Amino acid sequence: MRLAGKVALITGAGSGQGREAAVLFAREGAKVVVTDVNEEGLKETVEMVRSAGGEAAGRRVDVADAAQVQDGVALAVRSFGALNVLYNNAGVYLRGQDGPVTRVEEDIWDTVLTVNLKSMFLCCRYAIPEMIKVGGGSIVNTASVAGLAGTNFHAYSASKGGMIALSRSIATTYAPQNIRSNVICPGFIETPMTAEISGSQRLLQAYIESTPLHKAGKPLDIAYMALYLASDEAAFVTGGVFIVDGGVMAR
Repeated sequence: MRLAGKVALITGAGSGQGREAAVLFAREGAKVVVTDVNEEGLKETVEMVRSAGGEAAGRRVDVADAAQVQDGVALAVRSFGALNVLYNNAGVYLRGQDGPVTRVEEDIWDTVLTVNLKSMFLCCRYAIPEMIKVGGGSIVNTASVAGLAGTNFHAYSASKGGMIALSRSIATTYAPQNIRSNVICPGFIETPMTAEISGSQRLLQAYIESTPLHKAGKPLDIAYMALYLASDEAAFVTGGVFIVDGGVMAR
C-alpha cells in the first residue's frame, strides 16, 4: 500500500476530486480526515471510505475561517495521532459572476481569492507545524491550468496562479524540514463544479474537441496524481507543477 501508516487531511472532500482522493487514499492505507462545507456530502464520503475498509473522520469546515481550519487539523491529530499529508483541494469557481477586472465585482473577487488562495495559506499555516513534529510530510495543492494561461475569468485565474506561486515558495522554505509541496493543474474535469458546463452538450463537446486526447477528465485522474505526490514514491519531488489536462497546454 502506497500510503500505509500515513494520516491525510483532504479539504473539499464532499464530492468530486476530493471524494475520489479520500477513497483512493484509504484504499492505499491512509487514515483520512475529510472536510467540506457540504455536510451531507461529507457524511457520504466518510461512509464510502469506511465501506471501502478504510478509517475516516469528517468535520464541516469553512476553509476561509482560520478557527475552523485549525479545528480540522486538530481533528486529524486527535483522531489518528499525526498528520503526514495535506491535500488542499477545496475551491470555488463562480461561473457567470467572475470575469475581466473591469467587470468583476469586488465582492466576487474577494470571495474567490479567499476560498481558493487564503484557504491554502490557512491550511498550510496550521498543518505544517504538525508535519514538522513527525519529521516531514507532503502538501498537495489543486490549482488549475487557468493559473498558467490567460482567461476571461480573472479572479479564478489569479487565485490559481497564486496557489502555484505559494506552493513553490512553501517547497523551498520548508524543504529543510522534509516537507514537500507540489501543485496539480487540472484541465476540464467532470465534477459537480463543472456540472453546468457538462450539462450543456454544446459546451462539453467544444471542450472535448479542444483537447488532444478528445475526452474530458475524471476526478479519479486527479486523485491518482495526488496519490503519487502524497506517497513516498515522490520523495524527491517538490516545487513541481503537474498538468493533468489531456494535452491542452502542450499545444
